[in-house]
Amino acid sequence: MKICITAEGDNLDSKIDPRFGRAQYFLILDTESNALEAVKNPNVGGMGGVGVQSGQLISEKGVKAVLTGNVGPNAFKTLEAAGIEIVSGVSGTVKEAVEAYKQGKFKPGNGPSVDSKFGMN
Repeated sequence: MKICITAEGDNLDSKIDPRFGRAQYFLILDTESNALEAVKNPNVGGMGGVGVQSGQLISEKGVKAVLTGNVGPNAFKTLEAAGIEIVSGVSGTVKEAVEAYKQGKFKPGNGPSVDSKFGMN
C-alpha cells in the first residue's frame, strides 16, 4: 500500500511538514516493498487552489493514506473524494510517523484541521 507523508526534506529523516497543500515534499512510501519516492511539491508557491492541486497529484500516485500536520477543507474534500485516508496532527520525523502508522497508532480525521488559508506566506 502506498502512503504519502508531507515532509520538509526528501528522505525518511526529514521533519513532517505541517502543511499539506504547501508541503515542501511528498514522500510516497510503499509499505510492502519500502520503496520511497520523493516528490518535490510543484504547488508550494501557488496563489490559490494548492490544496486541490496537491490532492490531485497525490491521488494520481495511487496513494491510499496521507500523513500530515494539517489539512485544509479543499484538500480534505479532494483526498476524501479519491478515497484516501487522511491523518492530520502528525509531527516528528517521517521515519517516526511511518512506524507509528504501521503500528496502528493513528486514526483518520473526520474533517479539515485548519481553514483554507493556512500555510500562506
